[in-house]
Amino acid sequence: MSNKANYMAEVAILGAGPVGLTIANYLSKQGVQVTIIEQLDSLIDYPRAIGIDDESLRTIQSLGLVDQVLPHTTPNHAMRFLTPKGRCFADIQPLTREFGFSRRNAFIQPQVDNVLLEGLKQYDKTKVLFSRNLTEFHQDASGVSLSITNKAGEAEIVKAQYLIACDGGNSIVRRTLNIAFDGETAPNQWIVIDIDNDPLATPHIYLCCDPVRPYVSAALPHGIRRFEFMVMPGETQEELSKPENIAKLLSKVMPTTDGIDVIRQRVYTHNARIADKFRVDRILLAGDAAHIMPVWQGQGYNSGMRDAFNLAWKVALVVQGKAGAELLDSYQIERKDHAKAMIDLSVMAGHVLAPPKKWQGFVRDGIAYALNYIKPIKQYLLEMRFKPMPKYHDGALVTSGAKDSPVGKMFIQPEVKLATGETVLLDEVIGNDFALIAWGVDPQWGLSDAAIKQWKKLGVKFIQVIPAVQFNNANRKQPEGVITIGDIGTDIRTWFGKTSESVVVLRPDRFVAALAIPQTLDQVSQQLFAKLHVK
Repeated sequence: MSNKANYMAEVAILGAGPVGLTIANYLSKQGVQVTIIEQLDSLIDYPRAIGIDDESLRTIQSLGLVDQVLPHTTPNHAMRFLTPKGRCFADIQPLTREFGFSRRNAFIQPQVDNVLLEGLKQYDKTKVLFSRNLTEFHQDASGVSLSITNKAGEAEIVKAQYLIACDGGNSIVRRTLNIAFDGETAPNQWIVIDIDNDPLATPHIYLCCDPVRPYVSAALPHGIRRFEFMVMPGETQEELSKPENIAKLLSKVMPTTDGIDVIRQRVYTHNARIADKFRVDRILLAGDAAHIMPVWQGQGYNSGMRDAFNLAWKVALVVQGKAGAELLDSYQIERKDHAKAMIDLSVMAGHVLAPPKKWQGFVRDGIAYALNYIKPIKQYLLEMRFKPMPKYHDGALVTSGAKDSPVGKMFIQPEVKLATGETVLLDEVIGNDFALIAWGVDPQWGLSDAAIKQWKKLGVKFIQVIPAVQFNNANRKQPEGVITIGDIGTDIRTWFGKTSESVVVLRPDRFVAALAIPQTLDQVSQQLFAKLHVK
């Protein structure tokens, strides 16, 4: 076979799933040359994730695509656990919007994946290569080379500075690199059935803890209903997928199966595994290639999107020569522990739905019934406080070591007022830059000229926050090079009121990188530059 084509890129991405497409959109928006390699002929269309959270929507907002995605979601999607008799013993319906969007949203993944794919068409330097098989790859000090074959069996070469492997739980890249993928495979399987023209039409998602055959019933956007049933020992995908057996399963949850429109069905095995390493020199693992988890908290998709946001801005800085490759080590430092926490939460939720032993189900129901009447615990469930929010203790940040410090956590995203009178979400002001946000003062006040120059080289927005009513002060001075925004309610002031500092340094992924007061900001900036390995 002769080489048909050579593709040159700054970053190659293996896998056109949501994580690969998100990273590609972010890098492309930053001017990085990207080539995506996908084995399939088109995007996957079978049943997959149905829950997208506020953090993922904030990530998609950074791509400029959230307005196209929101119409494919159902916001404020409650999750209800039912006893075998149908009594709700845990109702999870968080209504807070710390990050600008509903915390739990139903969605149909192929529709959102398609928005991400379409988003790449605006970038001339970005290539998406479908129907390509990876045959081998190798890396050296200068980059990564991938040998692929197209549908006609012709050989092609893709050369890039970095490879991001988003090629799923069975990742050929991870296996070739001999990276351990420790964890466990659940002893049972589940069959997923999607139905058009929802025959129940009840909102929300119900996890029914039936000891005979646990099942899930979920309302999805555009009139689609999803059912998930546990597969019993001895049952096969081939047998269960027969129309008469699908009808038999569905007859358990609806009065009649006449006229139902089954779109698709698929049997899944739930795994809980995490890669030993997320980076080997110029190759990085993201999404399912790095970690896989059961579906019960809807965190497989969302954990992958967290990987994408965490990794993409760092790769962009390194490729653009603004930061050293050492910055990429912070990706594993920050993401691995949280991914493991989400795996543990998902496994626990699976045990609540289908306890390994029957007696555990009776204990669960009794305890849950009692706890549901204790207000703090009910609130804990309603607000989803049991979900471990990412907090990074080390990596690309400067922390004081204080236990309750917001450093390493995602910053809030309230609506803010602009000088024009327009109201927007905070991230629309920041763009895909770093931000130095100061309460009431010019955030440049304590910075040396050298520090200001370095911040501008990295890409930064200097932002001053004032109470929105102060825009009406005719004597107000506007600092040069600073964007002033108005705190409409008291969200930002309340956030600063919980710290002893008045300037927050935000990374492009909206995580708090450091805190300071104007007098210490220059010193803190220098510390952060060292952590970012800036050039």
